[in-house]
Amino acid sequence: MELNAANPFLNLKYEPALENLGEDYYDRVPAAEFPQHILRFRNDKLLPQIGLDPEKVLDEDFTEAFGQFQAVRPFLALRYHGYQFGEYNPGLGDGRGFLYGQVRGIDGELYDLGTKGSGRTPYSRGGDGRLTLKGGVREVLAAEALHQMGVKTSRCLTMIETGESLWRGDEPSPTRSSVMVRFSRSHIRFGTFERFHYIGRNDLIKKLLDHVIDIYYAHLLTVENESERYALFYAELVQKVAQLVAQWMAAGFCHGVLNTDNMSITGESFDYGPYAFIPTYNPLFTAAYFDYYSRYCYGYQATICHWNLEMLQVPLRAIISKADMEAALDKFSEYYAEHYQQLMLRKLGLENLQMPEGEELFKSTIQVLADTQVSYHGFFSEITDLFSRNWREDVNSILSEPDFFPSLENREILENWRSLYHRVLQNLPQSEMAEVEARMRRWNPKTALLRSQIEAIWQPITKEDNWEPFNELIRKIQLGI
Repeated sequence: MELNAANPFLNLKYEPALENLGEDYYDRVPAAEFPQHILRFRNDKLLPQIGLDPEKVLDEDFTEAFGQFQAVRPFLALRYHGYQFGEYNPGLGDGRGFLYGQVRGIDGELYDLGTKGSGRTPYSRGGDGRLTLKGGVREVLAAEALHQMGVKTSRCLTMIETGESLWRGDEPSPTRSSVMVRFSRSHIRFGTFERFHYIGRNDLIKKLLDHVIDIYYAHLLTVENESERYALFYAELVQKVAQLVAQWMAAGFCHGVLNTDNMSITGESFDYGPYAFIPTYNPLFTAAYFDYYSRYCYGYQATICHWNLEMLQVPLRAIISKADMEAALDKFSEYYAEHYQQLMLRKLGLENLQMPEGEELFKSTIQVLADTQVSYHGFFSEITDLFSRNWREDVNSILSEPDFFPSLENREILENWRSLYHRVLQNLPQSEMAEVEARMRRWNPKTALLRSQIEAIWQPITKEDNWEPFNELIRKIQLGI
């Protein structure tokens, strides 16, 4: 296929960073050829980040590069293993996607463009290598919603409907098909390291770790002692993952499938399959219908990520001392608890709240959410709308509306929360009430991406090919309204 020289995506300065590691890390693969290329989503919010002006990028540029797969570098299906629901699986790898290319952002950082639904690879395990249109829609929505809520996440650059009919056991079939391109910091996973341990190649573990530090933890290169540098890498990863889980929890998000092949070495959230945002606070809420024992339920996410980090120690022991890694992992719970509390208090408009008041209010807020079973997202959206600077002066004015908790049985729980919140507000100067309200509006969007919301925009798509509700939902999410 002759390249379109005017296409801005083909004129980006792609870097062969991962490609230069060598073919022990990937397989070169072709892209599928699709009968149609209908652009359904283009993320103009991301284009400036890679130096492109949205007004100068045509829809055809997206479909040529990411539907017809014109490219300037080879496509790389990455090799990895992973623990899936606690069991080690050596038969993994990119089964329906590949690394399209790596490009430097205007911030100087290297970013990956990775596909999903782009065809079979050596790791498809009998699958068709495709992505359903509904799966693409769901991932676009999840990534944008999480980004808006402050979660460190991959995002979708584009989604293209491809005109094929797919058969799936978890969707009414035949169903429509799509291909999407994910924009992320890295597609290197915990399972990438686990694979090399499994095949007994410690030399490739070290080579990969050096690459990861060079590209994603470059500030550690100033540490001259190699052993210390490696230990600091793991310690920093522990902190990043702990903070990521705290971000999920505050956002009321359940990832659904936290296998080690779905854990990024940069501590970034990605790969949204059977995810769900919780309707009410319930630690046992489980997103994936096939998670029969609730291994990846909402309230267990921190424990699972701690376990995943512990499993990562197995391949890294070839490079990093066990004692150093165990000492670093011991801090996981502290990092997680501190960050989770900060994020929940921020949803109440508060920052830098010291102990013990901060911890008391945090615990009381969780108790109110758990005991009343009020809408998790509705609670924060409503208190944002109802917030009054008078709350600082009069405790009885805080959530005084009689229908806010229609099924409240234990009034004492709410009264305790109101008293704590009022005391905290009283300790702030009156001039800071505007900042409290502004924080609440920033971190408590009105639009909650519940399953019912996703189904509401999917029905017009499947029945009438009407994309207006989807586009309007994306607009609301990106604006935080």
